[in-house]
Amino acid sequence: MTRLDPRSRLDFGRPTALVRNRSLSLRFDVRSILVCIPLILAALTVAIVSLATGDYDVTVQQVLQAFTGDAPGLAQTIVMEWRLPRVLSALVFGAALGMSGGIFQSMTRNPLGSPDIIGFNTGAYTGALIVMLTVGGGYLGIAAGALVGGILTALAVYLLAYRRGSQGFRLIIVGIGISAMLAAFNHWLILQAELEAALAAAVWGAGSLNGITWEQAAPAAVVVVVVGVATLAVARRMQLLEMGDDAARALGVRAEPTRLLLLVLGVALTAAVTAVAGPIAFVALAAPQLARRLTRSAGITLVPSAVMGAFLLVASDLAAQRLFAPIQLPVGVVTVCIGGIYLVWLLAREARKS
Repeated sequence: MTRLDPRSRLDFGRPTALVRNRSLSLRFDVRSILVCIPLILAALTVAIVSLATGDYDVTVQQVLQAFTGDAPGLAQTIVMEWRLPRVLSALVFGAALGMSGGIFQSMTRNPLGSPDIIGFNTGAYTGALIVMLTVGGGYLGIAAGALVGGILTALAVYLLAYRRGSQGFRLIIVGIGISAMLAAFNHWLILQAELEAALAAAVWGAGSLNGITWEQAAPAAVVVVVVGVATLAVARRMQLLEMGDDAARALGVRAEPTRLLLLVLGVALTAAVTAVAGPIAFVALAAPQLARRLTRSAGITLVPSAVMGAFLLVASDLAAQRLFAPIQLPVGVVTVCIGGIYLVWLLAREARKS
């Protein structure tokens, strides 16, 4: 029988809740739970507003009725077929980017260590772009190209930065260089393509959720959920690696194989998003650090990072839809504006600490 023991505590006096039965024992940080619940409610509130507003407004009551199939015919179609794929994609993709950013910031032990900065987003974009401009194809082909491009980029960065182990600062520096070269290659690919394909690739490359359908959203959501569950299964080993390789090995963690596994999982999360929406920048950079400051945790925690990422992306997408309505901006334009301000603040803060 499951019981909850709120009196249990982790080290350093942080209150925790313990869920235990005969075969399972789970410990949750109480402050993380108290942070995640309001963030989830805020994300769901923004999602409902997104479902209710647009060129054709529906009431909140009709939105809720649409989930049970009781909404009027047109409202049912608007909510369930036109708007819900986009809103669900924003929530799921934001969670994926937040979790991916958490993985790489934990690995590098640096707040700048996100797939945006160290080139994995760009590598996934390169792989997807090659598929789009050469062989065409649907989601599966583009997803495969994004995954292969991201993994090859990650392996290149990892091998070039490797010297008796992979150090976070070298990964970031090498990643920035690889990202710059791939960005130039991507521009060359677009310039060489036919005009129609180049325009489509350029718009997609800004990071956009416009026009997403269930045929695109559903497979991507399944991939994100599967990879996300696998990531949570190794989260404990990720936290042990933050203590240093020697300490992790003393506690039974194989440092380099675990790091490679985390790298593949993080790239897979990024590639799943890039294959559908293009490279959405700065969510992976900002979400883990904002979540860490709210939870006041010693290291990166993946669940709060994912929840913060979901909130940031769904809120940014609502802004992209409504700021200049009826013109809809790519959501990547909004995240770049927000993320640019955050990056300047983060660099200034790191400079003061140095």
